[in-house]
Amino acid sequence: MSEKSADSPDKVFQRCAEAIFQADGLLITAGAGMGVDSGLPDFRGTTGFWQAYPALAKANIDFQDIANPEAFRVTPRRAWGFYGHRLNLYRQTVPHEGFSILRRLGEKISNGMFVFTSNVDGQFQKANFDSNQVHECHGSIHHLQCLDGCMGDIWPADDFHPQVDEENCLLTSDFPRCEHCGGIARPNILMFSDWEWIAHQAYRQEARLKEWLSSVQRLVVIEIGAGSRIPTARNFGARQKGFLIRINPTEPELGEATGVNLRMGGLAALQRIESAILAVVGENDE
Repeated sequence: MSEKSADSPDKVFQRCAEAIFQADGLLITAGAGMGVDSGLPDFRGTTGFWQAYPALAKANIDFQDIANPEAFRVTPRRAWGFYGHRLNLYRQTVPHEGFSILRRLGEKISNGMFVFTSNVDGQFQKANFDSNQVHECHGSIHHLQCLDGCMGDIWPADDFHPQVDEENCLLTSDFPRCEHCGGIARPNILMFSDWEWIAHQAYRQEARLKEWLSSVQRLVVIEIGAGSRIPTARNFGARQKGFLIRINPTEPELGEATGVNLRMGGLAALQRIESAILAVVGENDE
C-alpha cells in the first residue's frame, strides 16, 4: 500500500518515524544504491557500468561477462583487474553518514537491527555494524577462495594488495593463490553462472538472521537502493511481515508491500527520517 498522493512529504516522514517508534526490530535491506552517496559507482545498466570501466566498454565486455568465474580462467589478469580495482576502491571508501543514522536508529530499538545486503563491499562492517548482524547474501570481496573450490575453504583477502593498470583494467601484480593447491584464487562472491562459490559463510549469516527474525514481533524494514535488475535484497525485504520503507530514486514502487515509498537517494531520505524522529521526540519531551 503506497502513500496517497494527497499526503504531504512531512506526513510521509512522520509515518516513517511512527513505524520506527512502534517497531521492536529494524531490518536494513541494501542494494547497490546504498553506496552511491559514498561515491561508489552504480552499475545500473550497461551504460553505467561502461562509464566506470571504459576499458571494458572498448572491449565490449559487460558486467555479466566479467563478473563470471569463466573470466578468471580465460582472462585472469582482466578479471582481477576489475575485481582488484573494486577491492582497492572499497578499502579506500569512507561510508556516508547514512550508515551512522541507521546504526543510531537500530540501537534505540529493543531487539536491535540486522542487515541483509546484496553488496559485497563490506561497507556496513567498515561503518562499525556488528559483523554478526550482517548477512551478505552474495558474499564478500574481502574474502578469497580457490577458483576451483578445491578444499571448500575461504580466507581473508587482507594480505592481497592488487596493483592495477586502471586504463586497461589489468592486474599488474602477482595473482592471489589458493593456500592449498597453489592455483589462482578468486573473490568469495556469488557471480553469474557460478557453481564453485563457497557459501558457508553466507549460510551462517543467514541462520543468524533467521534466528533474529523469529524474535521480532513488530518489524520495520528500511530498504535503500535495491533495484529490480538484481532483486535479491528488494524481494527479501518485501516478503517480510512488517512495515516497509522503500528508498529508491528510480524504482520506489511498493507493489503489494505495506509501507511508504521515498523517491530519493539514501542519504537524503535517512536524514529526513532521523529529523522526523527527533521532532517527535522533542514534542514528547515538551
